[in-house]
Amino acid sequence: DVWVNPKIVLEIIGAEITLSPTHTCGRDAVKPGHGLAIRFPRYTGRLRDDKGPEDATTSEEIIAMYNRQLKRVETKAVEER
Repeated sequence: DVWVNPKIVLEIIGAEITLSPTHTCGRDAVKPGHGLAIRFPRYTGRLRDDKGPEDATTSEEIIAMYNRQLKRVETKAVEER
């Protein structure tokens, strides 16, 4: 195991947030035995020197983003019926 002390914040974008049996972000918060992962993550090239590690997105914020995304998908499915 390796421990890295956070020092920089990178800006990442992705297609969506998905359930993952291997990732640990928000493990068990949405589904037992699963965490959350960014699908198709891409580094934007932007180093966020205006933010410190304590300002980076937290696991709780990622869980909230997943739940908002899930509600949009469910709403769209109802509208399409």
